[in-house]
Amino acid sequence: MRDRRQGQWLACAAVSVLAGTLCLTLPGAPQEARAHFRDVAAEAGVGFLHESGATAEKFLPETMGGGVVLFDYDNDGWPDILLVNGGSFLDPEAAAGAGHRLYRNNGDLTFTDATTTAGIAVSGYGMGACAADYDNDGWQDLYVTSVGLNRLYRNDGSGGFVDVTRESGTGYSLWSASCAFGDIDNDGDLDLYVTNYTDFSVENNKYCGDLDDVRVYCSPIVYNPLPDILYRNNGDGTFTDVAGQAGISARDGYGLGVVFSDFDGDGWIDIYVANDGQLNFLFHNTGSGVFEERGLQSGVAAGSDGQPQAGMGTDMADINGDGLPDVIVTNLDREAHTLYANLGRGLFADVTFESGVGGATLPFVGFGTAFFDYDNDSDLDLVIANGGIFDNAGRFRDTTTHEQRNLLLENDGEGNFADAGPVSGAAFALEKVSRGLAVGDLDNDGDPDIVIANNGQTADLLRNDLPNRGNALLIRTVGTRSNRDGIGARVKLWAGDETVIVREVKAGSSYLGQNDLRVHFGLGRASRAERIEVSWPGGAIDVLENVDANFVLTVVEGAGITNRTPLGRSR
Repeated sequence: MRDRRQGQWLACAAVSVLAGTLCLTLPGAPQEARAHFRDVAAEAGVGFLHESGATAEKFLPETMGGGVVLFDYDNDGWPDILLVNGGSFLDPEAAAGAGHRLYRNNGDLTFTDATTTAGIAVSGYGMGACAADYDNDGWQDLYVTSVGLNRLYRNDGSGGFVDVTRESGTGYSLWSASCAFGDIDNDGDLDLYVTNYTDFSVENNKYCGDLDDVRVYCSPIVYNPLPDILYRNNGDGTFTDVAGQAGISARDGYGLGVVFSDFDGDGWIDIYVANDGQLNFLFHNTGSGVFEERGLQSGVAAGSDGQPQAGMGTDMADINGDGLPDVIVTNLDREAHTLYANLGRGLFADVTFESGVGGATLPFVGFGTAFFDYDNDSDLDLVIANGGIFDNAGRFRDTTTHEQRNLLLENDGEGNFADAGPVSGAAFALEKVSRGLAVGDLDNDGDPDIVIANNGQTADLLRNDLPNRGNALLIRTVGTRSNRDGIGARVKLWAGDETVIVREVKAGSSYLGQNDLRVHFGLGRASRAERIEVSWPGGAIDVLENVDANFVLTVVEGAGITNRTPLGRSR
């Protein structure tokens, strides 16, 4: 039944592309809870408050931050949390006090503020971050973006970070947003993509007003867009900006979200960029150091009407079990957040409304987003962080609010989504100005949790409590010939008679942030995986057979499983 319905859905999507029609298969909302999410930030010790520095001058960056990253900086097997702070353009004291915060996971869903000993300094007005082991020494490093100087921090392995921005060549001093690590040339070390937004500065701040000439935050189009940056890792701790020769900087866009994924399965990792108010980019990796921009011809550059949208956050993953990564892009209210189904052969279909995503997201302004299996039923659901741009939105549009609720959209297994937030606990009734979002299993109990960064407000940590948890596997990849974190690896799992699940290891996505690097597989009632294939960057494949569920596995390239830790075991 699953295969037949999936085929009908994809056929309908293909007809929609060719004929300009919609297949209006609108699923009903879930009637009962699969999970219960509760905001436990305060009791967990995550007391972060984002400093937006909001002023009457309406500086555009004030409404855009901040970011969040989940990464295991101390290699103890428990994901830690970095929350990126903003600052102030007018108040030096507020700017100096707006520090980013690093929270160390204690292993019992409580956290200790480790910022003081970590050495992560304030630099400019903070936006987002991404994390990965760029020097292959076994410790995950950190890149922080800003309106101001971006900084690269090398993890020294002792609980602290060393600022290596200058010697690495990765400093940039205008306005950067999201970043992501990926191995673009399969040489075994990680390269870095950085999206850049506008040429805003305090000196060129524009005045924008509503119909009554009340000042509002400007659209980015009143500023010039900035080309993005692609840093190639030289393998010696330094990077070279190759955006020009790679064909990246030939395209200007108001870059906000970015994600690496091998969308066509040719063994070379590609890059998708969400642009605000301009066509989105799909950079196809030719394998020769050059990327070809294929957004329009592939069908992922704009909405179904051919018009650019306000792309903010993005993610790529297989939502319907065909092995091909699909794309989500969050946009403004009245645009809907856009879902593109991967049809293969380099083509995508806009299935926003027939999938149910359009109707659910139409009233909201979306930022952070992630595909994740929140209920362990083996298919990928969707979570979206929403929040308005204008703090005085009610003056000129009675259908838009500044604070908005976030969305949990449940996948029926065929790529159709319905809003499960109203039956999933009080956490999805919260209304805030949400921006960055990251998912990961913070308590290693087998179900993914959510961290949300809110603009000018406290952060949220949403603990996932599944009443019937089901079975799961968490897989940490460790490259040997490939990059140490195994970023770009494609993990394929067989469980039961029909279930085949494909995931990719990614460092950077959503909006201004990054999810836990470990790959999570919900297995439902299956007590084991019959087979797991790990396809590493560069082409090597490891095969694992008859793997019991409910473990955190470490899989090393060429060596297979080297460690098994039972899920649910506290520190």
